[in-house]
Amino acid sequence: MRSARHRLHTICSHVKWSKEHGRVNLVQTRSKVLSTDNINPFVKNMEYAVRGPIVIRAAEIEQELKAGKSKPFTDVIRANIGDCHATGQKPLTFLRQVVAICSDPDRLMDDPKYPADAKSRAKRILSGCGGQSIGAYSDSSGVRVIREDIASYITNRDGHPCNPDNIFLCTGASDGIKTIMKLCMTGEGGNNRAGVMIPIPQYPLYTATIAEYNACPINYYLNEDNNWSLDIPELKRSIQEARSHCIPRVLCVINPGNPTGQVLSRENIENVIRFAKEENLVLMADEVYQHNVYAKGSAFHSFKKVLTEMGPEFQDIELASFMSTSKGYMGECGFRGGYCEAINLDPDVRVQLLKSISAKLCSSVSGQAAMDVVVNPPTSSEPSYQLFVKEKEQVLGDLKEKAKMVTETFNSMDRMSCNVVQGAMYAFPQINMPPAALEEAKKRGVPADVMYCFELLEKTGICVVPGSGFGQRPGTYHFRTTILPPVEKLKEMLERFRIFHEQFLSTYK
Repeated sequence: MRSARHRLHTICSHVKWSKEHGRVNLVQTRSKVLSTDNINPFVKNMEYAVRGPIVIRAAEIEQELKAGKSKPFTDVIRANIGDCHATGQKPLTFLRQVVAICSDPDRLMDDPKYPADAKSRAKRILSGCGGQSIGAYSDSSGVRVIREDIASYITNRDGHPCNPDNIFLCTGASDGIKTIMKLCMTGEGGNNRAGVMIPIPQYPLYTATIAEYNACPINYYLNEDNNWSLDIPELKRSIQEARSHCIPRVLCVINPGNPTGQVLSRENIENVIRFAKEENLVLMADEVYQHNVYAKGSAFHSFKKVLTEMGPEFQDIELASFMSTSKGYMGECGFRGGYCEAINLDPDVRVQLLKSISAKLCSSVSGQAAMDVVVNPPTSSEPSYQLFVKEKEQVLGDLKEKAKMVTETFNSMDRMSCNVVQGAMYAFPQINMPPAALEEAKKRGVPADVMYCFELLEKTGICVVPGSGFGQRPGTYHFRTTILPPVEKLKEMLERFRIFHEQFLSTYK
């Protein structure tokens, strides 16, 4: 009987009724192969807060404003993502000139409006491309001359040699991070899953990728009371607690920090490297904000440089470092340019890494060209140097001013605290939520920081990301905002923010 009912249900679910010429017809249809019940469950487990529900609502509000709907504000300020050009930053002239010539060499290579140094960069890049065109596939690891230029950049930055064979170009740093993390998976489930140590708060790429790969996140908390420092006792606590349900294999560090804006000291990095050696972990150093350091007394130290200078006993640690065109002073997110330098890999593992990369053919060659300009900018003897330095210093100078402005403004607000934004492009303030706000959020069935950020968006048009999307210590409430809007727009945003925050506290006092 059950079988008959099941067959009837199956038949009914595959048909639809249609009325034609006064007759009722039974039309058989094909059901969808994929549903949310049968797709890859690990994809469903993925979350990516910086493009989550609050950002979707921001886009809806923008459409409502265009349609003439009345709001208590005239525009949406998107402070949710580090997309520099979308917030008004102008492209660097030299970078765009080189990429333009690479894209249209027949017309532009002899154009007198383009400087000689931009043409020489474009010629070098094109010389490494098949058919001297960036429309051709490159080697899977990237155009050889670009990898050589990256190796020279790293050598000059660190004062130690870099082998271009250890470098592969990728579609933004995100692609390189996913590539290395995939290599570290065990391919098993349950307690034999690979454990990946990630900072909390963290950039959501990491938790999303861990979920997609069915790995196990090993959360270690950054020390907010000490400007988001990375404490070794906390690393030890987190890995000890994780050993019972996974195999720890990777330690991820973001420096300068996202979303927290801290810059690690050299001593802190040395201690992290010692920990990685003791625990036999692969180190992944996300260093895409290496040009974004603002605070007095702070300086960027690459993990590669520090590891190299710690002596022979540390030269067997597997380290993957990542860089991008999207951040720094360039902000060229749309080119999706990036690279990874992976050192001290077993030679047989390196073969497997190259095989994995080759399955994707290659990263965008126009993005590779943009990456080349980042690592091979004009020198002091070249015609584009002065304009390049002026534009670069303008961007970094504005970011430094905005980092100070944001920190001071948030710290001036009642029941809010914000650590100094030492680097990167974000602030991560903490809100001391009034008990009435916590109770209201509980009634609504949402975290209090989510309620706060949605109310902020609806009443001011400011789009920021709740701290729960990045992870935070239980019982604390934060949000991440970029510092990217132009100075005057940022002042306007912070004033809207101040008024809202006062009203929020008044409502829930």
